[in-house]
Order: sequence, then C-alpha cells, then structure tokens
Amino acid sequence: MTRKARPPAPFPSREQIVAFVRESGGTAGKREIARAFRLDPSQKMELKRLLRELEADGSLQRRRGRRFGEPGQLPPVSVLEIAGPDADGELLARPLAWDQDGPPPTIYVAPEKRSRSAVTAGDRVLARLTPLGRDAYEARIIRKLPGATQRALGIFRAGEREGRIKPVDKRAKDEFVVARGDESGARDGELVWAEVLRGRPLGLRQARVVERLGAADGPRSISLVTLHDHDIPSRFPEEALADADAAGPAALDGRDDLRDVPLVTIDGADARDFDDAVWAEADPDPENAGGWHLLVAIADVAWYVRPGAPLDREAYRRGNSVYFPDRVVPMLPEALSNGWCSLVPGEDRPCLAVHLWIDGDGRLRRHRFVRGLMRSAARLTYEQAQAARDGAPDATTGPLADRVIAPLYGAYQALATGRSARGVLDLDLPERRVAIADDGTVARIEKRLRLDSHRLIEEFMITANVAAAETLERRKAPCMYRIHDEPSRDKLEALREFLDSIGMKLSRAQVIRARHFNQILAKARNTPHSHLINDVVLRTQAQAVYAPDNIGHFGLALRRYAHFTSPIRRYADLLVHRALLGELGDDPGDFARIGEHISATER
Repeated sequence: MTRKARPPAPFPSREQIVAFVRESGGTAGKREIARAFRLDPSQKMELKRLLRELEADGSLQRRRGRRFGEPGQLPPVSVLEIAGPDADGELLARPLAWDQDGPPPTIYVAPEKRSRSAVTAGDRVLARLTPLGRDAYEARIIRKLPGATQRALGIFRAGEREGRIKPVDKRAKDEFVVARGDESGARDGELVWAEVLRGRPLGLRQARVVERLGAADGPRSISLVTLHDHDIPSRFPEEALADADAAGPAALDGRDDLRDVPLVTIDGADARDFDDAVWAEADPDPENAGGWHLLVAIADVAWYVRPGAPLDREAYRRGNSVYFPDRVVPMLPEALSNGWCSLVPGEDRPCLAVHLWIDGDGRLRRHRFVRGLMRSAARLTYEQAQAARDGAPDATTGPLADRVIAPLYGAYQALATGRSARGVLDLDLPERRVAIADDGTVARIEKRLRLDSHRLIEEFMITANVAAAETLERRKAPCMYRIHDEPSRDKLEALREFLDSIGMKLSRAQVIRARHFNQILAKARNTPHSHLINDVVLRTQAQAVYAPDNIGHFGLALRRYAHFTSPIRRYADLLVHRALLGELGDDPGDFARIGEHISATER
C-alpha cells in the first residue's frame, strides 16, 4: 500500500518566528526554527527569505554562529566582563559581545551567598541573566572564566559575507575570520587589535575586532607593529593596575624630612615623569675646602612596588620602559610613573636620597643614604637651567639662580674635573630627536643640543650610582651591578686594521684603557673622518649588562657601578633600592638569572 506524502506544515508568520526566538532563550538558528515548525526542504528557501526580511527591518539580528536574536536583547546565559562598582557600590558588568548602535544594557551582579572566587574589574564570568525591564538585567555568576585572552595585531580586510584579519606577526601562518557584527566598524586596510575567539575546530579561527588603530600604512602604526614583533607588553594586567590605583601618600614616620631643602628636577621639555631631584651647597667642613655637599633624591618606588605583588611581577616582566618617537611603553602604570612616583613641584613625595660629599677635584669622600619625604621646589627644563646659568633667568629660575642653580653648577665643575682625570670614554656622537606632528607624521629630525645642564645631571646621577654600589659592597649585600667589559681582542684588532688604513694608530698596550680610545678620538676631531671613527670606536665596545658579579665599568672608568637613579623605568634600579633598604631578605632570588632577563629586555 502506498503511503500518501505528508502535506507541508503551515508556514509560520513573522510574529511566530520572533516569538519562538524570544522563547528559545533569546537566540535560535535557522535549523532550529525549521525543526520547530516542521518545515520540509521545499519550505527552507522561503524561511531563508523571511529571516532575511526580519533582519532587514530590525525585527531580528544575526548573531555569531549563524544564529538570530532579538535586537538589544542578551541571551539568558552570557559571557560578561566585570566593570566595577558604581557610585552606590553596586557591582556592574557589561556584555563581552555587544554590537548594537546604542549603549549596552545595565547589568547588576547579584551578591553571592556562598563563598566563591572574588571578581574584580576586568574579570570575565559566565552568568545567568534575568531581565529587569527593557534595558537592565540581574546577573548571577555561574563561574569565573580564565582572564587571559589571546590577542592578535593585524590588518583588517573586508569581505561580502565576513572579514579577514592578516596578522602582522610573520610567524603566524593563518588569517582570522571576522563574522558580521564583529568588525566594530573597522574599514578595509586598517590596523586592528583583535581578540581570538573559541569556535571552529576546523578551518580558520574566528576573531573579533576590539580596537581600531588607523590605516595600516599610517605613521603611528610603525611603533605598534614594532611592539608586537618584539613581544613588548603594552597593556597592564588588571591586578597590576589595581595595585597602582591603590597607591596613596606616604607618611613622614621613619623618614628624614627633606621638605625644606630646595631640591629641583631638571629634565627635557617633553618629560612627563620626574623621578630624580638634585641640590648642592659648598661643603662647610673646613677639612674639605673647595668641596661640595650634594643631595640626590630619587622617587621611592620600592615603597609602592612590593616584592612578589602583581605590580612587581609585571615590572619584572617588562624589565624597563621602552621609548618610541610617538609613545612610551612604561614599566609602571601611569598612576605611579606620572603620579605618586613623580616628584612634581609643591607636593610631598617619598624618596630614597643620598648625601654625597666630594672634594674640589670631584672625588667622592663619603656618602649616606636616607629614606625621606621631599617637596620639589621647581620643575626645570635643561634649557631653563642653562639659560639661568648663562645670565638669562626667567620667572621660575630667577629666585633660584643664586641659591640653587649656581651651587649645582659649582658642584658639577668639580665632578667634571674628576671625570676628566679618570679618562672616561668620550665619544662624540650627536643625539638626534624625532619631532612628531599632531597627525603622527615625522615633522623633522633635529640634533639635540648638549648643554652643561645635561652633563650636570649625568654627573650627579653617576656619583649617586657609584655610592650605591660602594654601600652595598661594604655591607656585603646583594647588588645588581651595571658592568661594562673591555673590548675583545678580535674587535681591537679589527679597529687597529681600520685605523691603519687611514694613517692612525691605536696603542698596543698590554692593558687597554678608555683613555687610549680618547687619544684616537682627539686626533680625529675636526677631520673628515671624525664621525666615522667615533662610530667604529663605539662598535668596538662591549655591551653593558646587569649582573651580580662585579667586573667594573670600562667606559666610565669605574671599579664599581650600579644603577640607582631611575627605578620608575628600570627594574635593576628597583632591586638596588630594595637592597639598600634591606628589603631583599636572606634570599634575594637568582640575581644572575634576573640580570640576564633585564639585560635582554633592555636590548
């Protein structure tokens, strides 16, 4: 007996399909809709046409995974990102994927009765949502999701059905697929940051655009690509940012009160953080006639960055700040680097300071480190300080010219005498500055002027660094030295061959000193070969590195040297601060390994 063909089911109306999607938890796929209304294959083309109409008139919206949902509505179980508390203390969240034109709905995170892992701003959670009207939800956390998400930097390419992202990382073999709605408005050819999504087990992986960075061939893209190529982290983990945001003023308790000392900072005009301040006076000690008493105060970064804390772990990972013509990638978050660890004028700041007593020939007689509280008297630029020294003070430097600036230059003259006597390697390689226009293009490349004010700060910092190394060595405490080995024999021989070709000779002394190079540089000065010889002598030198074993500093002609003066931007300096404060404990960790790591990040 032949069975009669079943007649097609009645085709659903627009209202029935929208209602089904709503009742299915907020989203549904075409296959689910066809199965629910018992549509046969001949009706699927009609369903496809109707879904397209519903999408076009805004009744439904296409979601990830070829699903449809009501516009502006979130599925009952969603992935959220914790946004933090509002003004009333209510914990808020936002949907991780929101592709509507308007703002996302307000999501209140319900307090948990049972103990669970605490969530903070930036955490991602899987949560069950209950509508509280049209534009608000209550979220109950099901579980906390892993925080780390894979990000990719690439060039976005638009397509008819989906976009693609071609990673700038040459090691990446495959592109990423960007579903409709995940482009975040990115245009063809733009450089974008994308978040890699879980999904397809086969084929290209999916990603969604999270940040548009402008044209891929734009002037600001070069720095971003360089950061990515060298794995330089540009975003701080949320827990590190929370550490920095929790910072506040330091009390005077246990500190020397240096607030009446007119310490000043002297930096470049474009500097944003000021982590070192200086002061000097003629030494009143009759046994040191012609000598000077210096004070170098450095931001007390160790007070805010505690060993093992999230902020410390991230600072170690970065190793140092990285500088580009159009941006800085700091070692510490802005709340510290431009905030509590920046010695801004007129505000109390904790510091680690060193009193230095030098004789008239710049030799260090004695020194003493103190933990203090200071208040900068002025923020000066190199040009300001030099102009005041040269007899052209302005409104800021006028009141400081005689009592602050003149003694600083007096002490500098003594230090310069000591530098010359040591025979410090004296290369003449002009520094260039890349000036960036407002649109990010290179406006010009200009030669930086070398003023005595630059040299003053350098000599003050070098003397403080020497004092730090001497103090730790005397205490038999761990020290992260800044070491600079003498040139290798192979490099010396190559230099000699080069100099022979232009009629110059390098000493064949058994022990080579920096002064031997200075003799060559002096002969080359004002000759057509001057710049080339300076460059070749520089390339002959070994690379300076950080290490716990001291071999001295060849270029500075110093037996012991450590970086102490910039813990905002160098992790080595932070370690030296901790050692001086006795905060490394009995086990300072593997200093050799740490030295290798921070030397690598510096390179």
